[in-house]
Amino acid sequence: MAATPAPAPETWHLLRSPNGLARAVVVLLGIVIATDLMAVVAGLNVRSGYAAVISTDRVYVTNDAQAHADLLYGFAGSLQTLAMLVTAVVFVIWFRRVRRNAEVFDASQQRMKPGWAVGAWFVPIGNLWLPRRIAAGIWAASVGTDTDGSRRTVSQTPLNLWWTAWVLSAVFSRFADRHYAQAMMPQEVVDAVVALIASDVLDIVAAVLAILFVRKLTAMQGERAALGAYPLREQSTTGPVPS
Repeated sequence: MAATPAPAPETWHLLRSPNGLARAVVVLLGIVIATDLMAVVAGLNVRSGYAAVISTDRVYVTNDAQAHADLLYGFAGSLQTLAMLVTAVVFVIWFRRVRRNAEVFDASQQRMKPGWAVGAWFVPIGNLWLPRRIAAGIWAASVGTDTDGSRRTVSQTPLNLWWTAWVLSAVFSRFADRHYAQAMMPQEVVDAVVALIASDVLDIVAAVLAILFVRKLTAMQGERAALGAYPLREQSTTGPVPS
């Protein structure tokens, strides 16, 4: 049994509320979902047009309706990209804020320096697991307490589900984008659009799970901050942060 050290009173003032940023992230994720849905509808329209071409054994699409469908699909893709970029920027700012708070709550749970809360997202290949490692440390430090001051056990399911969905979405979207860029013949376009639609659905799932993760972690930090700069009482384990 080991006691968890209290945050030093002189550092408690460094805490900053993540609530405003969390609300902004949730709203932006909602916009991402809306643009994904728009892309799904536009993709189904494009697929229908090219499928009709295949059924008549034509090689090229020349009608105005199909050209309009392609244009709308491209527009939906542009909106998706814009929404994702803005959301990513605000999400990383929120992520940095909760990481800095975690340093105050319990620095011993943090395996990486605070700057990695931003930098980890830009490491090729490494960005598929490094942010998850940081998030696990934030989660562990932000766990609330019971009324007797002991640390509660809070399932990491929201974190694990979000991260799994995000990685799957990121990897599959790259495959789908490449497939679509290389498509030339009508059947190739149909197959590529189906892959893009599946990618959009994965992105919607990841965005919903991200909303749940952001809301849960933000609430946990609010509960932990409300406890004040007091030590948690004895806990049964002091092992490393789960990876």
